[in-house]
This record gives sequence, structure tokens and C-alpha cells, in this order.
Amino acid sequence: MDATAEQLLWMYEKMIEIREYEETMARVYLEGKLPPKIQKGLAFDIGAGPVPGEMHLAAGQEPVAVGVCAHLRADDTVVGAHRPHHFAIAKGVDLDAMTAEMFGKDTGLGRGKGGHMHLFDPVVKFSCSGIVGAGAPQACGAALAAKKLGRDSVAVAFFGEGAANQGAFHEALNLAALWKLPVVFVVEDNKYGISVEKSASTAIASNAERAAGYGMPGVLIERNDALAVFKVAGTAVARARRGEGPTLIEVKTDRYFGHFQGDPETYRPKGEAKELRQHDPIPVLGALVRDMGLLDANSDAGLRQRIATRVQAAYDFGRNSPYPRPEDALLHVFAE
Repeated sequence: MDATAEQLLWMYEKMIEIREYEETMARVYLEGKLPPKIQKGLAFDIGAGPVPGEMHLAAGQEPVAVGVCAHLRADDTVVGAHRPHHFAIAKGVDLDAMTAEMFGKDTGLGRGKGGHMHLFDPVVKFSCSGIVGAGAPQACGAALAAKKLGRDSVAVAFFGEGAANQGAFHEALNLAALWKLPVVFVVEDNKYGISVEKSASTAIASNAERAAGYGMPGVLIERNDALAVFKVAGTAVARARRGEGPTLIEVKTDRYFGHFQGDPETYRPKGEAKELRQHDPIPVLGALVRDMGLLDANSDAGLRQRIATRVQAAYDFGRNSPYPRPEDALLHVFAE
């Protein structure tokens, strides 16, 4: 399955947007968290600054999100993990409301009550969770609903390779295969579950091999490449839409930042992240679209400027929005 010119340009634009968003957040998140603005004696205060709480960024992992979401429709469901921004942006979550949520503002997706690990947008059917492995069963639920309603919409569950060692992962695969649910399970293998290497936590080299145990196709993508993901995901999504059941995909991808912002990354070989950036997938796709004549240097620069403006506007919106009122603490807890 080859991508059309429109799909190639969409993937390229979204990858740039995701990277711009994550690198901006890496700067904004540090505001107020470092000495001398925090309590004396602390080196880092995770609760300080305009964006409090943990922050998990996905710079480097853009190919997984765009390669899959390029095949999805508005009525398809995506369930992300605790590192969710790339999936949310690729699924079309409102950038202003998503950013306001991270700032804890009343204009956020969850009225400022969820933060960055709990982004919910029913308009585009996106959700995520801070609970490792929780998304696979939830995607099965969305897929079962679509099947019961006689619709051909699908559900996608994204999670890290550490989540594939959770019981919920195996229960979800078993049920999805048994009931032939229209769901695609996508494992992002960025090598580390927090600070633990995959080789120290998982008995097999590729989680795609686990698919055979549940009677479904399993595919390993060994390159952090948007087109490679696009081709495999296209087959899996089409299979699900035809009512032929689930597929398990594992993608080897690269995490440029730490597990969380402020992570000292002592478990990582020195210079690893710098070396990974030498294989950045965005310039690779950019070279392809320019070679195909879909963009030239001027239009590429214009595209990047529009994206930078769009992302900055989202951060300005989040920063300048009002906080929820104290008396609203118990409102908007459940969706209607």
C-alpha cells in the first residue's frame, strides 16, 4: 500500500507539528522548576511552574503516530498511553484545548482536571491514560461497540513495549481475537520501560511474535520510518474494517528525551540520544516529498513557519486561559 501525495504531505506536516509541540513543551515545562525559583536545597521541583506534574514527551516517535493515523477516520477510536501528545495531534485533537489542559486551565479538554496523561476528546474519539497497559482493553470496548452497531469503524490501541508484559495486554488480545474485534494493537518499542531495557524485562525479542499465541497477524517494523509504518498499518486497518479481526504491530522507534522531563537518564549509554537524532525520520520524509516535487525549499520553509505559529498560538491560549474556579472542583467529572 503506497501513500498518496496528499497522505505524504499530511504525514510530513504532522510530524513537524508534533516535534515543534514537544520541543516547545520541553522549554515551557522547565519554567519555575529549577533553582533559584524553587525551595532552597531542591534541584528540581516537579510541581512548580505553569505546567505542574510529570511530563512525558514523544519527540522521535512521530512515525508511529502518523503512519497509523493516516488511515483513520473521524469515527475511528484511538486510545493512547501516558506519552500521548503525538497520537493526539495525529488524531486531530484540538491543539488549544489540549495545551490548556496541560496548563490546568478551565478551557482544557478536561476543564484542567486531567493534565497531560488524561486527555479526552470525544469529538475525535481520542483518550489516553496514565495507567500502563490500560488502553488495550479500552480499545477492545470501542471496537466491540462499533461491531454491535454494525459500523465499519475501527479502534487503535497504542502502548509501549513495557505494557506488553502486563496482564491486561494479553487479556485484550485474547478477547479481540476470540470475538474478531476491529482493533489494531500498536506497540511502540523505544527500548526502555521507564529505565529498564526491554532485554531485561521481556522474554522474547519482538512482541509481534506474541500474536501467534492469539491467532492474529503479528508484524515487526524494524525502522523508525513513517512509510514503513504506513504500509503495515494500512493492511491492518483494512483487515479490521472488513471484519476479519485484530492485528498486532510492533514498531522500533526512538525516544529523544528522557522517560519524563527531569529524568537524569543515568541508565542510558552516554551520547545515545544524540546518536539517535542522527537518524531523525523527519528530514528523511522531507527529502522524499521534495524529491517527488511535492514541496520546494520555499514552500517547506513556509510550512514550518505556519506550524510554528500554530503551536505558539496554542501555548499562548493555554498560558492565558483562566484557572477553574474552586467551587467547580466537583463539576465535569463525568462526561454526559
